[in-house]
Amino acid sequence: MKESREIVRNPLADVAALERPSDGQVQGRYPAYRDGPARDGFQLREYWHAIRKRLWLVIAFAVLATTLTAIYMVRKPSIFSATALVQVDMEQVNPDLVTSDRQRPALNSDPAYFNTQLQLLSSAGLLRRVVKDHNLDSTKEFQASRAESSTSTFRSILRSIGLATDPSKDRPRTPMTDQASLTTSEEVAEAVRMAPYVDIILRDLSVEPVREGRATFKDTRLIGITYQHKSPEFAAYVANSIGEVFTIVNQEKRSGTSRKTNDFLQDRISALQTDIREDTEKLLALTQNAGILKTSDEQTIVIDRLAGLNKQVLDAENERKNAEANYFTVKDSPEKVRSLAEAEMQRYTTEKENNIGALQSDTLKKIADLRQRRALVLQEFQEGTIEVAEIDTQIKSLETSLDKALGNFQGQLDAFRQRTAKQVLENLRTKYLQTKGAEDKIRVDFNKQFGAAEGQNQSAVSIKLLEQNIETNKGFLDNLRKQVSGNDVAAQGTDNNISVREIAIPNDYPVAPRRMATVFAALILSTLFGMGLALFLEYLDDTIRSTEEVERYLHLPALAAIPSIDSMPRRKLLLVGSNDNEDENPISPLLVASDPRSSLAEAFRHLRTSILLSTAGRAPRSLLITSSLPSEGKTTTATNTAISLAQTGGRVLIIDADMRRPRLHSIFSVGNGEGLSTLLSSELTDADIDLAVKQDEKTKLYLLTSGPIPPNPAELLGSEQMATLLRMLMSKFTHVVLDSPPIASFTDGVLIASMVDGVILVVHSGRSSRQVVRRSSQMLQEIGAKIFGVVLNNVNLNTKDNYYYYQSYYHRAGYRQDADSE
Repeated sequence: MKESREIVRNPLADVAALERPSDGQVQGRYPAYRDGPARDGFQLREYWHAIRKRLWLVIAFAVLATTLTAIYMVRKPSIFSATALVQVDMEQVNPDLVTSDRQRPALNSDPAYFNTQLQLLSSAGLLRRVVKDHNLDSTKEFQASRAESSTSTFRSILRSIGLATDPSKDRPRTPMTDQASLTTSEEVAEAVRMAPYVDIILRDLSVEPVREGRATFKDTRLIGITYQHKSPEFAAYVANSIGEVFTIVNQEKRSGTSRKTNDFLQDRISALQTDIREDTEKLLALTQNAGILKTSDEQTIVIDRLAGLNKQVLDAENERKNAEANYFTVKDSPEKVRSLAEAEMQRYTTEKENNIGALQSDTLKKIADLRQRRALVLQEFQEGTIEVAEIDTQIKSLETSLDKALGNFQGQLDAFRQRTAKQVLENLRTKYLQTKGAEDKIRVDFNKQFGAAEGQNQSAVSIKLLEQNIETNKGFLDNLRKQVSGNDVAAQGTDNNISVREIAIPNDYPVAPRRMATVFAALILSTLFGMGLALFLEYLDDTIRSTEEVERYLHLPALAAIPSIDSMPRRKLLLVGSNDNEDENPISPLLVASDPRSSLAEAFRHLRTSILLSTAGRAPRSLLITSSLPSEGKTTTATNTAISLAQTGGRVLIIDADMRRPRLHSIFSVGNGEGLSTLLSSELTDADIDLAVKQDEKTKLYLLTSGPIPPNPAELLGSEQMATLLRMLMSKFTHVVLDSPPIASFTDGVLIASMVDGVILVVHSGRSSRQVVRRSSQMLQEIGAKIFGVVLNNVNLNTKDNYYYYQSYYHRAGYRQDADSE
């Protein structure tokens, strides 16, 4: 008894007693777990724990990826780069040759001119010209590059599965010639032969506009031609060749364009002169044969009136078509009718919504108050009682009245919308009929006037058209003559607007590959990927490992964390007692009795304190200890909990209610001839109970084994006989602890849960699934059982994730007691 009092007064129990809430607080604790905001995802500390748990995976992945990257980068050859600068100026004539009467505008005033030249620098036609003019196809560098491209097995595999593309298929293959397209079979064959070399240049060529600086992005008229190759001299040679050929092609294009333009202008001038001469002859003949009255502006009166009526007809026809389209479109589309009536509906809807919103807010507030009141009543009364039914009737009445009000509001909106839609449609129809009538009236006048003008002024119309045509052709002729003169001057006096401003020189330092940066990046990325993989595996882990996860996922209090035997430090003396205990199994289920000073015994004393303080006024008399699935340690937990309760000096009875796999008789080495099954299958008397109940001399614990295994355990445990037996046993003993089968597999534990003061759910750390345990707790709550909390069993203290406090405290407490005993 002295040892028991010392156990009760241990510091951990004192802390638990100070922090344990009252019964009213415990009853209100479950709603807090249910309604409180749950943390989503991992916290920063949990991220670190998840990564450290699988640190070997992160390290292995990082080492493997970094090693492979380093080997690959070492084997890659060094690449050198060379850059030539090309300047693209405005295309304009020499200012000293511009005539006084006309300033020739810049031909590249279009902003797309510079971008066009940028694209031409990397075009396939220009690169074919470079290869041909400088005989690049016969150089050993290009021959080696072509051999590497054709024998690249890895790139061929990527192209076959669609992960790489052939650059030759993404570029146009039109050669840069004086003609718009290829005209001979020889030129086609030459372009096909040059295609592989063009692809080689495109693969390592970069054409980019030059900016003012790295910090600013102001545009310049400079273009950088950068080529990369394993040979620095060859890279500079190719870059300079591209710039040189580009300037030559541009000069040839400008000269050819001026010549073709002049030829076209001369042909057009001859055609216009012929047309003007013929139209003048026709005009003289018509003027002599027709006598026509003209107004002051040389226009006939009939034609003036006909032109005015024609304009009126066109305007009236447009108005009629718009009105007709609006009317028939809206007529055939109820949605558009509603959209046109939206302005009127908005005012009406706003007024009604304000009224119905106030009513809805008030009704919903009353319903919320009634539901809150119902939740409070349910704490005292059960479903179906008069008090709960009255509240349900009031809630249903308010919901019905609210639905009716909303229905009436919708009906009023539909009726008003229908009236408004009809009015809008009628207005559109009226407007359509009015415009149609106006059009018909004007068209009658136009037809009448057209008939009069058709016979009288046919010649006047022809004369007017001829005069207009002659004036237009004369204006075109003057402009073309000026263009011919300006082109001749510009072609003779304008320099090439594209030039090479800076040639490329061989570079002594390679630009690629960036070996150290790539290896370092591979190390960082592989480490991050390994950490992400570790976090993903942690996310897939559905087991419960900590007390925080118990409260977060199950919404139940964690009463205690029982450490695993493997994680406990070795003790010099595991069992306390005389030499007659030497043959006893050191891993006995009687952990509290075998070694009272171990961290395991301290954990069960912590659990005992939580149980004693779980209800207000008195400690629970009857207690069910169960689990969701087999092999979670419920029998060991029930046995040691009963022993720890017995150490307080009370009479404690443990009942083996697991009639499918009973173990209590084997743990205490007692017979199982008579037990719970024999009591439930016969009339209950005090004598039979005293005969069936046994006492363990070592632990002072009273035992009621399962007895012979019956064919129908669930019917016996759920009978009224079981409830009567529990009442009789609670009158004889201070505490009654029951061990039942797993509730997820059998209904025995669920049946017993409704008969006891409370239930403790045992969860195996790192093995029990959250979904299974959550379903088990829901089953218990559905029958009205009171769950005191969860015991997290078999916790590995060596992980130091969430149990460093338990480990350090239990170990210090145990060693201190060893020192005191010595």
